[in-house]
Amino acid sequence: MMRLLSWNVQWCRGIDGRIDPGRIAAEAKRLADPDVVCLQEVAAGFYDAGDQFELLRALFPGYGAFAVWPVEREGKRFGNMLLSRLPVARVLRHSLPWPPAPGSPSMPRAALEAVIEAPFGPLRVLTTHLEYYSAEHRAAQVGRLRAIHAEALAERQAHDRPGPFQADPLPPDALWCGDFNFRPDDPLHGRILSGGFADAWQALHPGKPHPHSFHVHERGPGKEPYCCDFAFVSTGLAPRLRAMRVDQANQASDHQPVILELG
Repeated sequence: MMRLLSWNVQWCRGIDGRIDPGRIAAEAKRLADPDVVCLQEVAAGFYDAGDQFELLRALFPGYGAFAVWPVEREGKRFGNMLLSRLPVARVLRHSLPWPPAPGSPSMPRAALEAVIEAPFGPLRVLTTHLEYYSAEHRAAQVGRLRAIHAEALAERQAHDRPGPFQADPLPPDALWCGDFNFRPDDPLHGRILSGGFADAWQALHPGKPHPHSFHVHERGPGKEPYCCDFAFVSTGLAPRLRAMRVDQANQASDHQPVILELG
């Protein structure tokens, strides 16, 4: 069995306005005792938050810690983090498209991918956070994610000598998780499925609507709750899905933690 927790932690700021990486770590462990933790919106220097990448690394002893920060300037960083107590064979960091956007705010985005040695075999775990404001950006970013998956499946020349050219083939099984910033009925959701993936919630709960994962505890105009935090698995991995839940009671972020079990 492998348990994964994915969570947009909003730079570790809770509904109460308190920034507390320790609370995020404690809640993640309490909710799932996860083997793999995928976090989005981790900050260093922004929002007077300190270096959350280092703080969270220290709060998960026994886990390998990996990060990608597509935003980096003046000593400040903002991005995604993956922690794993299972062996990690390879780590890849992918920049996602950032087209011109004169009509809306935007920021660079990235995906962090790790080859995890799960008890049932290796798989690629990818976590990302797509653009919030621009649908055009999200479409380009989904296109790049599909290309990343196709590249992983492509044949490569064997090279078994030690060194950086050593060609360890990437496993075909993949799990994508994170804040995709679209809703279940968005055509981009269907575009991911048509690229060889299944929505883990739909696979485990056919016909049931996705639980809300955003704005669950906030109120006000434009803050109606909806789902934008997903887990997608490649079709070959789908038979290993065992359980999925969204903890809707949690108030340590403006998003809800997503917990997935595979075996």
